[in-house]
Amino acid sequence: MADRPQPLGVMAWAGMGALAVVLALTLSPVIAIAALGRDGFDLRPTDWAAIRFTLVQALLSTVLSLAMAVPLARAVARRTFWGRRLFVALMGAPFILPVIVAVFGLISAFGHNGLIAQILRPFGMGMPEIYGLHGVVLAHMFFNLPLAARLILQAWQDVPQERVRLAQSLGLGRAAFFRHIEWQILRNTLPPAFVIIFLLCCSSFAVALILGGGPRATTIELAIYQAFRFEFDLGRAASLAAIQALLCLFLGGIALRWTHPRNPLGTGLDRPLALPRGGRVAAAFDGLVIILAGLFLILPLTRIVWLGLPHLMDLPNQVWEAALRSLVMALCSTALCVCLSLFIALALIRLKSAPYLEAICLLALVISPLALGTGWFLMLRPITNPISWALPVTVLVNALMALPFVLRALLPALREADASQARLAMALGLKGWQRVRHAYLPRVIRPLGFGAGLAAALSMGDLGVIALFAAPDHGTLPLEMMRLMGAYRMQEAQGAATVLLGLSLSVYWIFDRGGHIYA
Repeated sequence: MADRPQPLGVMAWAGMGALAVVLALTLSPVIAIAALGRDGFDLRPTDWAAIRFTLVQALLSTVLSLAMAVPLARAVARRTFWGRRLFVALMGAPFILPVIVAVFGLISAFGHNGLIAQILRPFGMGMPEIYGLHGVVLAHMFFNLPLAARLILQAWQDVPQERVRLAQSLGLGRAAFFRHIEWQILRNTLPPAFVIIFLLCCSSFAVALILGGGPRATTIELAIYQAFRFEFDLGRAASLAAIQALLCLFLGGIALRWTHPRNPLGTGLDRPLALPRGGRVAAAFDGLVIILAGLFLILPLTRIVWLGLPHLMDLPNQVWEAALRSLVMALCSTALCVCLSLFIALALIRLKSAPYLEAICLLALVISPLALGTGWFLMLRPITNPISWALPVTVLVNALMALPFVLRALLPALREADASQARLAMALGLKGWQRVRHAYLPRVIRPLGFGAGLAAALSMGDLGVIALFAAPDHGTLPLEMMRLMGAYRMQEAQGAATVLLGLSLSVYWIFDRGGHIYA
């Protein structure tokens, strides 16, 4: 089973144990859901409407995000401009941004009474109502357009400069250059990006909860929440959760098929890439794309801060208590996620079957958080009051959901550290934790800090499991913000959004910066 001559060490066996724990924690709620929904998926017409809406909005969101991401990535790849690094970093901000905060910013910027509507109103124009299908698609584009652009941009930057020079020396025109160079990149990058974004749109909850909710704008996630929270129909909730899990597992299997696409253009000498820039029309088009994308990303963020800062001092005590509760839960979730990721990664670098075992960790990503929460509620209900376990279950699910991202950040660095330090550590007699501490950790502390910051930010802004069965006085900051919005206390909700935004970005920066300081 091992791919090295030395036997598996204590840390590798601990990683196998951690992997077994992750598998049990992920599959046990799925089994509980399947057991309750075994009597047949007797769904209502509204449930089938929710399934259709989920697929339609996911398809529209994915297609539009990719259609806009291609010219954006192309423009950034072939243009040099002031603030380019900051702009590329900005494209990563929506991923760590709390969903409820981003949706609040989109409403305040693009809503019927938002900033754009206020600018257009003197000219006799206005903005359409943001609630419904187009609002859900707009929010998903805000999150997934930067993600798709980053994926495509990375592929563009991996093009060997030698291929570009060869194309130029052969006198290839724009159409030929696109067919032989750029189309090869897109053909290899768009399918996996499509599946990943489609999967994220299918499992989105907070976006549909705030911007959807009507009979014609309800997703599977929202239908699970409604069946569970308002009707307490556990059988229907289990059936919907099973359908959601099967759909996400199917899409996750397709995504796994495209996890490591080959580079169709080969490798080069790592020279800086310089793509053909075209004429003035191409330059003007690229500049327009970059400006519009920048405004689309930064306008909601600035609106959140602008509207929320004046109301920080007027926030009620329950908001600050919820903020402290969210911070503690995020730190606990991050600690659990980092420990599991480190142990699992130490096991994966020793095993031949690492790709298959790594796929187990992706189960938490392809199975809906609401499905996991529903399953845990079903398992806890016969033996205890599930409401009293809402916070620990939320911490656990958040750790599982962040595990694939932390693992992907950690594994390449750990494999490189093992390849360069394993023989020296063996010669020095370093084993177990001593080997990890002295040979591996100094070389993986940067990706570990980045992964920890990502896990903390995602946990801070999570509005999934906690919305199912949290007690009224034990909610997190995102849940408290949603309650303020539901009570039309918009000024306090704006202040809470600013606090949540600041905390999420702060925990990410502290962990990420800490990894760079101690590296």
